[in-house]
Amino acid sequence: MRNNGQIIVLNGAVNPTLHAAEFRRCLDDLDVDAARRLWAHVMPHLAQPQSNSEALATLHYARTQAQSTAQRKRFYSHRWLLDHGFPSGLPDHLRPWAERMYPAVVEGTGIAVGARDGDQARADAVRSAMERALLECQADGERNSDVLRARMMEARVRVLRG
Repeated sequence: MRNNGQIIVLNGAVNPTLHAAEFRRCLDDLDVDAARRLWAHVMPHLAQPQSNSEALATLHYARTQAQSTAQRKRFYSHRWLLDHGFPSGLPDHLRPWAERMYPAVVEGTGIAVGARDGDQARADAVRSAMERALLECQADGERNSDVLRARMMEARVRVLRG
């Protein structure tokens, strides 16, 4: 079917090229709601995202591959995908730039224990107890630094008191 020289229906579905500008806007703005509505309207015969989070991940992945998208947005989507455990579609030659613009945030906890002369075994026991307390907290999903510190100090006191 044609309208003003444009193909409106192609293979039984709405021609996606008629909505290219709106698709690009959704991609640039990460407009999940509009993208889902547009996908359902233009491509009802294809699998649809089952949730907003699935649609958001799809948009981020598409942004990493879209050469028409600004690099800053492509790099942000690359970091977002990696931070959420998804693969990135960013080409290999752009990844170093993306890593510099949006570096990964890494959490860390330091444990320092001093020992008097001849007391290294006790210092090692304190460090091990503090380390176990930290690992238990992390296994429980605890990330609050005040809680982690308190648990490590409790473990320290238990070992020092005997």
